[in-house]
Amino acid sequence: MSSSLSRFNVPETLDDLPDDIRNTILTVQGKAGFVPNVFLMLAHRPAEFRAFFAYHDALMERESDTLTKAEKEMIVVATSARNRCLYCVVAHGALVRIYSKDPLLADQVAINHRVAPISERHRVMLDFAMHCVIDVGEMTDEWLARLLEVGFSQEDCWDIGAIAAFFGLSNRLVTLAGTPPNEEFYLMGRVPR
Repeated sequence: MSSSLSRFNVPETLDDLPDDIRNTILTVQGKAGFVPNVFLMLAHRPAEFRAFFAYHDALMERESDTLTKAEKEMIVVATSARNRCLYCVVAHGALVRIYSKDPLLADQVAINHRVAPISERHRVMLDFAMHCVIDVGEMTDEWLARLLEVGFSQEDCWDIGAIAAFFGLSNRLVTLAGTPPNEEFYLMGRVPR
């Protein structure tokens, strides 16, 4: 494996990893057709790999009251763009395109969600996510009222803030390690398979 994936050590081969981590990576490879670089970057610290992906899955894979997979990924793209994380904008932009079936949405959200052609629901969602990234992220009565008014539940409000916070961590780790996005992500959801 290439050392250009991280400024820190990456495993020489998947065989060098604990069984559970190797199996996780092989499962992802089987679904995606490639191994996302972030998995290899994080694999050099097995306990942190496990904790990171356990929390990732708890947030991103759980059934939300009304928050869709596309909306969750929009939060990741918008906040990652604000944090200047190329990896997460590119990788999660691919997921926005796939889940929304809109090849333009991820780019529009990444550049400026305030002028993107999105619904008021999505604008409020992303405004709140930015509040969590840029400001303290306090859930005031005003924020709660705005989010409820556009159809989010109180649990969705937690998810929006938690996703913004978690990907702040992810953005910083990927930037710290200098991990580039896989080339495969760039065309996903743009061109037919």
